[in-house]
Amino acid sequence: MRIVFFGTSAFAAKTLTFLKACGANVVAVITRPDRPRGRSPQPLPPPVKVEALKSFPDVPVFQPEKASTPEFAEELKSLHPDLFVVVAYGEIIKKNLLEIPPKGSVNIHASLLPKYRGAAPMQRALMDGIKETGVTIIEMTLQMDAGDVLAGASLPVPIEMCLGDLEPKLCELGCQTLLHVLEQIENGTVTKVPQEHAQATLAPKIKPEEEQIFWDKPAISIHNLIRALSPRPGAWATILINGEVKRLKIIRSAVVLNMSGMPGENLKFNKEGWIVACSFGALRLLEVQLEGKKALSTEEFIRGQHYHPSFNQK
Repeated sequence: MRIVFFGTSAFAAKTLTFLKACGANVVAVITRPDRPRGRSPQPLPPPVKVEALKSFPDVPVFQPEKASTPEFAEELKSLHPDLFVVVAYGEIIKKNLLEIPPKGSVNIHASLLPKYRGAAPMQRALMDGIKETGVTIIEMTLQMDAGDVLAGASLPVPIEMCLGDLEPKLCELGCQTLLHVLEQIENGTVTKVPQEHAQATLAPKIKPEEEQIFWDKPAISIHNLIRALSPRPGAWATILINGEVKRLKIIRSAVVLNMSGMPGENLKFNKEGWIVACSFGALRLLEVQLEGKKALSTEEFIRGQHYHPSFNQK
């Protein structure tokens, strides 16, 4: 079965690695163009391109600005693909492309659809404090993440699990589930189950203004925000430290329900730890990163401070 793979992110790159290990017949890789990322002013290749060049050196890699142009569609037709596999590509696949492969197009989505349709399903699920999530393999349609379900698998989400912990687990689960679906597609035994569209919820991309911590929220809500954005991009609060107002990313935290105070007040900042009051309960900070500095455990951070920092109490 001739597969054309669409993907861009690190999650997608790990899926491509898995397809290589399984001996899948990938005949082309489509990814987004090189872009500047982080502090680098120079365009950097997306993770999928890096992985494709390593694992599939003889397979062409395409980086169109828009994949659904008539010209690029003709190029894809010339590859005679049987199936498209799409994982976190970053562009809507339009009708002229979906009509190309005779066996259709499948997508790995990192939620239990129809919940959390959209660009940030893992982050939004963690923000909501869900206790279970998973992956869904769907047949792609023109409507975002609304295609028939081909397979799904779930896993529990402990209260301390952050995005950096969840993503690799969902990726592994997604790869194993995808392999099962690919085998069914090849032998003609795949089943399709329509989604319950009335139960759908959305998971839009995280906006920069959503990354800021305000202490007048319950401790559990702030904790869920922190773990949803850890390690990247990171939830942050403004802090007065050594006479300067700076951003402090909070990378790991734990909820403390038996302590209270004014929101943003340091209830503890000593060798016993760092605990900050919220509107309900308090938050123990476990790992932090001051802007321009490396991430530290709070024990290391506290040892390096001569004065107690104070948060903007909002």
